Amino acid sequence: MPPAWGLDGGFQREGVAAVVGLLALLVFLPRGGRRLAVWPLLFLVLSPLPYAVALLFPEAAEAPGIATAAARFCLLASLLVSAVLMVMVVVWERVARPLPRIFVDVVRWLAVAVALVVILYDAGVDANNLFTGSAVFTAVLGFALKDTLGNVFAGLAIHAEHPFEVGDWIQYDTNQAHIGRVVEINWRATKVLTLDEAHVIIPNGQLAQASIRNFTKPQPWSRRSLYVITPYDVSPQRVQAIILDAIRGSFGVLDQPPPSVVTNDFKERGVEHWVRLFTTDFDKRDRVDGMARDRIWFALARHGIEIPVATQAIRLQRVAPPVPGEPWEAVVERRMGLLAGVDLFADLADPQRRQLAAECRESVYAIGEPVVREGDSGASMFVVVAGAVEVNAVRADGRNVRLAGLGPGEFFGEMSLLTGASRSATVTATVETRVLEITKSSFGHLLEARPGVLDTLGVALANRLAERARLIQSGAQPPAEPDLFRRIRDFFEI
Repeated sequence: MPPAWGLDGGFQREGVAAVVGLLALLVFLPRGGRRLAVWPLLFLVLSPLPYAVALLFPEAAEAPGIATAAARFCLLASLLVSAVLMVMVVVWERVARPLPRIFVDVVRWLAVAVALVVILYDAGVDANNLFTGSAVFTAVLGFALKDTLGNVFAGLAIHAEHPFEVGDWIQYDTNQAHIGRVVEINWRATKVLTLDEAHVIIPNGQLAQASIRNFTKPQPWSRRSLYVITPYDVSPQRVQAIILDAIRGSFGVLDQPPPSVVTNDFKERGVEHWVRLFTTDFDKRDRVDGMARDRIWFALARHGIEIPVATQAIRLQRVAPPVPGEPWEAVVERRMGLLAGVDLFADLADPQRRQLAAECRESVYAIGEPVVREGDSGASMFVVVAGAVEVNAVRADGRNVRLAGLGPGEFFGEMSLLTGASRSATVTATVETRVLEITKSSFGHLLEARPGVLDTLGVALANRLAERARLIQSGAQPPAEPDLFRRIRDFFEI
């Protein structure tokens, strides 16, 4: 190539520096960030292109000078971008949090602009002419880019202040439906994915002027609010205790921060209770709220508390049967049939079984709701009327083990009924489940009439304990039968 093309020592040094800068960037960039080296690589690859274009115009006297200036611009831009990325990505991220992508993009463009200005000055061009000119053209250009530039600077402000980040759940205006998860923040706009799986693109300028609610900052949990109305004739403290116990362990409800219930207002229908719970499953908040409401409804129904409706009619209050419209005699007959299929009560005479059926209580539990919890006190047993439950217990090493799955006609909780011991397992409804609860008082009446049933119950209970010990701890022995029978007799004072 003749000297007129400007391939002097300085040009060669710029080329070597650009290559070295690119190689250093590729070596030190983290493996996931090597895509950032595309810009310096592209400028380096494009540096010979101006000479190839100039060869198409051999008679043009200014072609060699223009080609040299363009090639030097590519090399200098490659070198400056490599240096900027080395400082901002490799060095900076070792001592501080990674910079947002938009800042990296802005500085890369500035590095390219600096390379252009340097080459223009070196070529004898007054770069000030680039920033001055027709006032009309400048005004028109500024007006045309007003919104774009506003969005760009708003994006920079968002990244600088960190009101939200990618992955956060935000509400970007007063409309409750406008809540979504941030999936991208770019130069012009922020993309949000709503619960309806719809992508909403919000200009950064609009976000910069809006009051933004961030549901996942500064803590990963957010509070949910539910409102429950109960009759005036039920103590608010009793209702609040029932609600707190009902939502404990419900899907998505955190133990810390703990949920709380306060008396919020006195309405025409009754007392309004404000249920406040916390969850980290904000993307499943509808399910969290819905399952908590299910738990509350079932718990209130089990305690005979009816959620009042908006009515002024005078009603006579009576104890409703377990199945709407079912006569009491039919209820007792149905329970007797159920108890006849339970091994513990199969040998009972009809009068004793009828008395036991009449004194039992039926309750309904929601899906996933515990009927009893391991470690809780209790003095009753349960027979599954409809639905299904799962029995789980905690091993000595803290692991949870599934003991059994029970369906209609099967029973659990007999150890607490017969000895007053704490619950030895957690029993949870796997579907909507109706259970028959047999209390100590009703069972005591049965033992007075039929003391012989104690032998059958003791053997069945010993077998249950042996099976539970086998599943939880290999080699564990159940209590000896004489000791077990003595505990039962002492508990019922027989």
